[in-house]
Amino acid sequence: MPDIASPRLSRLRGFIGDFTRLVERSGDDEAALTDAGRHLLADLVAVDDWLPDAYAQPDPVHYRQYLLHCDPFERFSVVSFVWGPGQRTPIHDHTVWGLVGVLRGAERSIRYDLQPEGGPPVAHPPELLRAGAVEAVSPRIGDVHAIANALADTPSISIHVYGGNIGAIHRSVFEPLTGQRKPFVSGYANTTLPNLWDRSATAAQAA
Repeated sequence: MPDIASPRLSRLRGFIGDFTRLVERSGDDEAALTDAGRHLLADLVAVDDWLPDAYAQPDPVHYRQYLLHCDPFERFSVVSFVWGPGQRTPIHDHTVWGLVGVLRGAERSIRYDLQPEGGPPVAHPPELLRAGAVEAVSPRIGDVHAIANALADTPSISIHVYGGNIGAIHRSVFEPLTGQRKPFVSGYANTTLPNLWDRSATAAQAA
């Protein structure tokens, strides 16, 4: 992982600092948090030069979810989702607020409404999210969706911020024909995190 301590990680380090202050300032006001958080995430994904290659690698079969940062009190987490060509999620929920910002490529997002008495989830029209786009999800505004790589021959990458340690949260996927709920915990594809705090390169240059 030769680029893991790249000075370009200052973008991610600054984003995490800004988002930590936002979470502390917003408290339980989800609407204010996600509204301001959209702008922070849009600024982060507007420039595609900072994500280390180790956290941008697709899998030939399944999409990958890499943890980039988790708040020490698990108030929020930041992950990179990497989609190989044609890969997609099942219909799923989150149970917490979330922000999705497309860093590279394009994604197709479809929201769903669950039927109170069961039956197939009702799909909304698909949305095409290109690089730079940001969308929000939560139990308050709509929490059930499916996402797919919109590109047939190129990986796509999005950066997600969630209101908890998303890899450890009990969530559900939904069978598209019946709406049957199946519990799952996503976990993460990586066992190491980007080293945000190695400032040795910039310190040496300033010496």
